[in-house]
Amino acid sequence: MSAQVAAPLHDRYDEILTPDALAFLGELHRRFDPRRRELLAGRDRRYAELAAGGTLDFLPETKDIREDGSWRVAPYAPGLVDRRAEITGPTDRKMAINALNSGARVWLADFEDANTPLWENMIDGQLNLRDAIDRTIGFTSPEGKVYELRGEPATIVVRPRGWHLTEKHLLVDGERMAGALVDFGLHFFHCAGRLVDAGAGPYFYLPKLESHREARLWNDVFVFAQSALGIPHGTIRATVLIETYPAAFEMDEILYELRDHSAGLNAGRWDYMFSVIKKFRTRGADFLLPDRNSVTMTVPFMRAYTELLVHTCHRRGAHAIGGMAAFIPSKDEAVNAAAFEKVRADKTREAGDGFDGSWVAHPAMVGLCTEVFDAVLGDRPHQIGNTRDDVRVSAEQLLDVRATPGAVTEAGLRGNIGVGVRYLESWLRGTGAVGIDNLMEDAATAEISRSQVWQWLHNGVRLDSGQVVTRDLVERLLDEELARFPQEGGRWADARALFTEMALADDFAEFLTIPAYERMP
Repeated sequence: MSAQVAAPLHDRYDEILTPDALAFLGELHRRFDPRRRELLAGRDRRYAELAAGGTLDFLPETKDIREDGSWRVAPYAPGLVDRRAEITGPTDRKMAINALNSGARVWLADFEDANTPLWENMIDGQLNLRDAIDRTIGFTSPEGKVYELRGEPATIVVRPRGWHLTEKHLLVDGERMAGALVDFGLHFFHCAGRLVDAGAGPYFYLPKLESHREARLWNDVFVFAQSALGIPHGTIRATVLIETYPAAFEMDEILYELRDHSAGLNAGRWDYMFSVIKKFRTRGADFLLPDRNSVTMTVPFMRAYTELLVHTCHRRGAHAIGGMAAFIPSKDEAVNAAAFEKVRADKTREAGDGFDGSWVAHPAMVGLCTEVFDAVLGDRPHQIGNTRDDVRVSAEQLLDVRATPGAVTEAGLRGNIGVGVRYLESWLRGTGAVGIDNLMEDAATAEISRSQVWQWLHNGVRLDSGQVVTRDLVERLLDEELARFPQEGGRWADARALFTEMALADDFAEFLTIPAYERMP
């Protein structure tokens, strides 16, 4: 049975939601959704074990995979050999053209954290990707500025939604489809052949994985999809974001499960911090984080995670991609100078640690990222030969959150509240990548913002001002932040209610976009 559309069909949607494409989606759902649900139940069981006093560790049952030094992932795919600068952003028409023209080697076309899953965003994004591959994409702004592709565009790598999110506008047998299968399935069905003909292939960034079993499910999806459409086995390549705490203990296993389709791993900072709080939220001071801007990639538990990622990837012949520089240029040159220096230092550290490339969020940062990696790579496309055999990381080091320096401050609390509610207001209006105070914020930064407020509240943290974090204090600061912005024409009341639900609930609310998603048409 084909997937059924429960949403309006706008202009050109019939080009994407064809009978054959919907039949393909229906087959993906029937084959793979039961396992997806089982894996999500496994996440719940794992959390219950942690809440009962358990811990995370390297898996004894997969020790042989970790210790076997002979296996490698697939050879480098066309367009994914040199990844020294990657740009990420949503798939709307203007931003797609800017990203493809930015000079970055890779564009992460984001249906996840930098996107609001409005029906129109999801299907328009699929059209934009197909048009970009066909080089027919164009855009004219209301002011008359024309945007079109030029030169050699970046390699497209699509980030579908995580396994936990559903698509309420596409149903099979009355059940919602997994958002991940919708995003993957539509892009693969329409664009895999086009991409192969263009000398590349269908490439993906896989978010929010929590185990190698979830990677195995993706691999099985890839094997089936390639066979069903007559695409050679191994044409698909996937880079996995190591952005959940459990995944950091299964990096070898994740690469192994995807080895015929693997393009490496990526270090996702904000979601990783959020996952620390989410998984160990009942464990008090041992997992209490200070202000989010204090938790740099050089603090002990983050340093351990990134060092292990580079070593693991290079040992297996896979790319290791660094985290995002979220800065967006300001009209204030002093602000720009300070921010560029911080970004340069961050990218210099990554390149020196052995990463093969890194992310930026704005075209103006592509040149800086490229320059820093050029200084280390020279004419080499990557530094996978640097296997970092000096790295030895224990489970205890990955878990040593308590050693993180920094304080919880009133400014940090106010910042989390302000970023969280401002992002949500934009998100509810349909924009998932939002410039706030010269940083490109997305769902990951909103998650760490609201989860830190929840953690500080439920641990009775005392701020540098001497005040204890209470519900009344958070509500007052929330009112003060909201008073800074005009209320007319926005969704501020909805954003306030949602932030309150996410940050002040008695129990830790589920992933931000689930309750938010239900508020949208």
